[in-house]
Amino acid sequence: MGKVLIIGAGGVGTVVVHKVAQNTDVFTEIMLASRTKSKCDDIAKTIKERYGVTIQTAQVDADNVPELTALFNSFK
Repeated sequence: MGKVLIIGAGGVGTVVVHKVAQNTDVFTEIMLASRTKSKCDDIAKTIKERYGVTIQTAQVDADNVPELTALFNSFK
């Protein structure tokens, strides 16, 4: 039904991803992006184990507008 892109894999981003993953009837595609992709990958692994939901991950610097634009365009 809906896509969501979450930027940031800190405390708040982690909580948001967990809440979104619990609502698969609303959010059909989830992507978590951060400067450190390995943090996103670790969170994605936990989400898969806990909820059975696969999320996409990406590396992005939120201060870099061209990088953000490229990510937005690729995820749509």
